[in-house]
Formats: sequence, C-alpha cells, structure tokens
Amino acid sequence: MRKPILWAVLAAVSTPAVPVGAFAQSRAEIRHDRREVQEERRELREAKRELRDDRRDRRRSQYVAPYRGWTYRAIAPGAHLRSGFYGSRYFVDPAGYRLRPVGRYQRWIRYGDDLLLVNVRTGRVIQVLRNRYW
Repeated sequence: MRKPILWAVLAAVSTPAVPVGAFAQSRAEIRHDRREVQEERRELREAKRELRDDRRDRRRSQYVAPYRGWTYRAIAPGAHLRSGFYGSRYFVDPAGYRLRPVGRYQRWIRYGDDLLLVNVRTGRVIQVLRNRYW
C-alpha cells in the first residue's frame, strides 16, 4: 500500500506544473519592454507638461486687480485710471484680439472683462470694448 502513494508523490514532484523556461525573456523582449516603459514615461511627462500649461493658462485668464478691495465698475472714454491698472501685467497684444494698432504712449489693457485703450502717460481712457476678454 505504501508503494502507490510513493509513486504518486514522486510523480507530482518530478513533473513541474509550469515548464521551467516559461518565465525567461529573451534580450529582444527585454529591450522591447524597456522601450515601452520609456515611451510611457515620456507620455507621462508630456501629460504633466500639458497640465501645467493648462493651469498656467487658467491663471492667466483670471483677472487679478492691482489694488486690494477693488471691485469692477464700468468705465467710459475720458475717464482716468490709476497707474496700477495699466502696468505691463495688464497689456494686451492688439494682434491677438484683432484690434487696431496703438499710437505712441497708448496701450490696450485688460480691465475686468473689458479692453481699454489707454494713454499710459496720462492714464486717460481713449476707447472701451466691453466683454471682449475671453
């Protein structure tokens, strides 16, 4: 009675359930896997860069007032602005918004969601375009 059990145990131990070489990879497979990992890392870096750019664009599109406690109020041509409102931070590229070119000492600036053409020497508003900043 002992012999059949012994043969069954020897048979189970001597024949592996998984072939021995099944987990080994060739060098070509390893190189391929490394290339895939590098490509995935590259894609991850690109996705992080795009996320940073999106966040930066979102921050750029938010209007930050030059003075604490400032609240928006509509402005008409002829009004005077304090110098903080037409600092370089608020300059707008006229070509990007299809605006007329500016003269000497004039700048298009963002004021809330409006675009204003301002004489930067005097602070006088020359032209107002409402709700143009997008």
